[in-house]
Amino acid sequence: MHVLIVISHPRPNSFTHALTQRFAEGAQAAGHTVEFADLHAEGFDPRWQAEDEPQFEDGPSPDDVLAEQARIERCDALCLAFPLYWYGMPALLKGWVDRVFTWNWAYDQVENPDVSLLRDRIGVMLVPAAANTGKWTQDSLGTVAQRIWDEGSMRYFGFKDQRIHVLGGAEGSPARREGLLAQAYDAGQALG
Repeated sequence: MHVLIVISHPRPNSFTHALTQRFAEGAQAAGHTVEFADLHAEGFDPRWQAEDEPQFEDGPSPDDVLAEQARIERCDALCLAFPLYWYGMPALLKGWVDRVFTWNWAYDQVENPDVSLLRDRIGVMLVPAAANTGKWTQDSLGTVAQRIWDEGSMRYFGFKDQRIHVLGGAEGSPARREGLLAQAYDAGQALG
């Protein structure tokens, strides 16, 4: 299985990057190949611009979008790794999703809105959160955010097998962080 890991964090020494490295190690230990897409390091432009519009009228997609789509087409599992910002994705990753998962490539909202046009894949989200997940579950905010990610995006991505890991307490003690890194490794190893 080939795994594409898309990272959205500006600092290469961030805990988000550490989690993706451990996830990749787990996937490789299970015999999978891994490819990284570090959106900040690669300078991906998340802005929706006039060049993005023609694709909605069966016109061409911009070259940077086609390159990202080719990465996705190569993978059997896609992992999105990002810190939790205001119960959502950072703007860079949201812009990547908006520009890359396009109408008539990923989904068709008119003819068959409940089915992705992409082949089935495993979808993973690694989401470090500074706060402990107790607050996340206590207020049902986790349920709401996960439902939005599930029904508002992952379903359109062709992810029949969805694994969302909100890793709370990422700003905690070294022991807590080691536990979260172990969870990321286990998630990579459990890909199948």
